[in-house]
Amino acid sequence: MSGNQFEVFSESLLNLVKGKALYSGNSMDSFQEITEAASHTLNVERASIWMYSQDRSSIKSVDLYEQTPDHHSKGDELSKVQFPAYFTAMAEERFIDAHEAHSDSRTIEFSKDYLSRLGIESMLDAPIRFGGQTIGVICLEHIGKFRTWSSQEITYISSLADLVSHAVEAQKRSIAEAALLESEARYRSLVENIPDILFKTTLKGEITYVSPSVFSVAGYSVDEAIGISLAEEIYVEPKDRELFLAKILKNGFIKNFEAQLRRKDGSQWWGSATAQLVKGDDGGVLGIEGLLRDISVQKTALDELSYQAIHDRLTGLVNRYEFEKRVSHLLADIQDSDDCHAMCFMDLDQFKVVNDTSGHVAGDALLHKLGQLLRCTISKRYTLARLGGDEFGVLMEHCTLDEAHEVADEILQAVTDYQFRWEDKVFRIGVSIGLVAITKTSTDFTELFRQADAACYVAKDMGRNRIHAYHIDGAELAVRHRDINWVGRINQALAEDRFCLYAQPIVPLDGSNHRHYELLIRMLDEQGEIILPGAFLPAAERYNLIEKLDEWVVRYACVFLAEHSQFFTQIDFVTINLSGPSLTNRSFLQSILRVFEETGVSPSMVCFEITETVAISNLDLAIAFIKTLKESGFRFALDDFGSGISSFGYLKNLPVDYLKIDGMFVKGIVDDPIDYAMVKSINEIGQVMGMQTIAEFVENDEIKDRLILLGVNCGQGYGLGKPKPLKDLVNQIF
Repeated sequence: MSGNQFEVFSESLLNLVKGKALYSGNSMDSFQEITEAASHTLNVERASIWMYSQDRSSIKSVDLYEQTPDHHSKGDELSKVQFPAYFTAMAEERFIDAHEAHSDSRTIEFSKDYLSRLGIESMLDAPIRFGGQTIGVICLEHIGKFRTWSSQEITYISSLADLVSHAVEAQKRSIAEAALLESEARYRSLVENIPDILFKTTLKGEITYVSPSVFSVAGYSVDEAIGISLAEEIYVEPKDRELFLAKILKNGFIKNFEAQLRRKDGSQWWGSATAQLVKGDDGGVLGIEGLLRDISVQKTALDELSYQAIHDRLTGLVNRYEFEKRVSHLLADIQDSDDCHAMCFMDLDQFKVVNDTSGHVAGDALLHKLGQLLRCTISKRYTLARLGGDEFGVLMEHCTLDEAHEVADEILQAVTDYQFRWEDKVFRIGVSIGLVAITKTSTDFTELFRQADAACYVAKDMGRNRIHAYHIDGAELAVRHRDINWVGRINQALAEDRFCLYAQPIVPLDGSNHRHYELLIRMLDEQGEIILPGAFLPAAERYNLIEKLDEWVVRYACVFLAEHSQFFTQIDFVTINLSGPSLTNRSFLQSILRVFEETGVSPSMVCFEITETVAISNLDLAIAFIKTLKESGFRFALDDFGSGISSFGYLKNLPVDYLKIDGMFVKGIVDDPIDYAMVKSINEIGQVMGMQTIAEFVENDEIKDRLILLGVNCGQGYGLGKPKPLKDLVNQIF
């Protein structure tokens, strides 16, 4: 972002904070100022604010500003039933940056009836939080060609969402104050406002006249106030008196001059003076007269709003907007020096466990406690910020990378040692930390943040709860280059149809004659050699190609099986794996139904397999996806069951037919009594719930015999059958 654009965003926010509407108690005036500022600053045609209903089943537009007609309106309402993906995204994500709204899984629901009708191509939404929960959303809608939202624009709209929250708070406070005044009015026939102070002074600043209201404001009686020297006894800062005198002598008058003043008891208050020179008949200055108003309440409120504009409400730490501002200023200053600074990016490990098991109230309490812990751990000369969700950042000025590593070590130890207690539960969490040096070669905040995020990603990839410093020639760069190389190879293989399917048998252990197979994807390299999925799937997942691979598998499997329909007379069904992004994409669901309709393959012959972690992280969408396809006759299997923290709690909500027991327990079932107990427990739960159980990693007869003893229905692994090309399997059967 250019310096000019940064100043535009900063000035826009500052103008809103300084304006009267934000803390006037009239939220509609504030909303209109905010939507207009958003529309004109980011140049979008439509900017709106929506608020949730009390039961959170719908959101209603409370203000829509359209730039071209310069018009405000309100009244539209959206329900969770109509747009489940969007409501889920707003509950789980910090923002929705739908660059291509017609294809983004979070906003595609609006495509036909809303986006197309209005010509909207891109959306940027940020949740509005108040009192620990999301109360609404601020929405930007761009008309014309699709638009890519920058991180700075996202930061700006998030700051606007915070200001909406301030406006709501101001209105609630105003309503409460009005109710209090109304209550007092019933017991008093006359209520007089505290009047402003009328005064006269000499040019030297000695009080010659003052109204009786001086007692209620400053604690002086009229007699006590007469003769007092303003510069010596009233002004907290004598230089403010000098400035006041210079301005009034130059212009003859002064308006709303603010200064901090001292009461009789020594306490301080803020006054705003409007005054003029008093001149004699000969034009000579006799003194000064004017009016002094107590603005302490307004000043405190403005200071509070200014504080809240740059601080996170939950933790009290600096927020992302202010953190980015400070880093950007440091980057501008460092270009002319050899100073060394550092920045660290922290992402909590296992934070989701607290939210999933004890709720978001517990999660918020944990974040608040961690904010206090980090504040006590980190030197006050460094900037500590909450960047959003469970992410924190530290800006360390005049600090080498080695010194920053020592600070990170202290943070890591403090978080690791901390125990969070909530009701009857005790949680331990960790933190993955990415470090990056700030030198004159650093470019901008976006690149610096990307480097710190990449280092944090490596720390997580290396086992979590550790520190990794970014080096341009480090392992993370090699990983990135390797993955980018795979992106090109995957796209090329898709274009040249260089993928194939293998099939691995799932063998009954209960003596039945059922036969079914899991279909597994393989890539063929340029020389026709097989490449196992472990080599290319991580890059496909990281760079959003996994849905294309899922689509290829479903279509290829259907076409192949339709051409070999007799294969189905020899088996019960085949299993196809689906990834998380596919599971949450409504258009992918429709494409599945379309492919099966086109090929004529019966849905009853296919079982879709999803992993437990994917299902849990997208529970509502997973349930909706599964139920929709089960109505058409498809079956479902839950893979890697047991790997999640709250497996049994989620299982009763997932309508699956098969439960695949995580292989990490199965492979140790012979020698490890804990693994044995886990497999036994999972199998019993599955049987009680009417599900067939399948054990993975069955590598030998000993494991097989133990599983038979436990009553597990099926097994899968190299001890029962290795994967082989699907074509070879079909030819072998026939």
